[in-house]
Amino acid sequence: MESTKSNTTDFDYQKSLKKRRTHSVNKFIKVERYINRPLASLIVRAVFHTHVTPNGLTFFSFFLGLLAAFFLSRGEYLYFVLGGISVQLSSILDSADGMLARAKNMCSEYGAYLDLLLDRITDFCLIVGIAVGIYSPAAKVNLFIIGLLTAGLYMLQVNLFYLFKSFTQRKETGDTGEARALMLFGILVFSIANRLDIFIYVLLVETFINILIRLIHFIYLGKKKIPGEGPF
Repeated sequence: MESTKSNTTDFDYQKSLKKRRTHSVNKFIKVERYINRPLASLIVRAVFHTHVTPNGLTFFSFFLGLLAAFFLSRGEYLYFVLGGISVQLSSILDSADGMLARAKNMCSEYGAYLDLLLDRITDFCLIVGIAVGIYSPAAKVNLFIIGLLTAGLYMLQVNLFYLFKSFTQRKETGDTGEARALMLFGILVFSIANRLDIFIYVLLVETFINILIRLIHFIYLGKKKIPGEGPF
């Protein structure tokens, strides 16, 4: 998230935070607020007066995410732990890039979309990596298929979120960041517990319910916006 403008004053933590409205997601999900942001602020303070750019942090976060996907795909406990740690480091850097951009007045539309693009690639690779990793040890084909299905539903869920946001013309940001931080933290926890299979099941149920609720909500909005001319 950067432009050619910069600010050489001292790092201002409050300025680096996103300006967002209170949303139901933010009321219950606190991983980004209480874990990622404080740790990310340490990184931002360290690089604030250097030539490190927000987009540079974005690419480094992306690299760690792909590295985590590789570790998770190995199917051994040590690699699961390494993958979980790499995931969380990637998540912290994902907070740091935006914080650095806002703190130095270097926000740009390109940087914002670059962040979204690389996050989606990372998320897909992580879930597929987990599917491969939990399949390898016991050759459970059904679990592997469920993992791939979960990856597909998760990406569908994200796409529907942005379509829904475009249709309702919502301008606030940050909801996906909070939810994504929780998901990545979940990978860390279930990796250490050596139960990534449970993580896949939980994510599968969550994505299915989320997609169903969003579909019902969209149909309701159609009837509300066009009385007597609903989708049926």
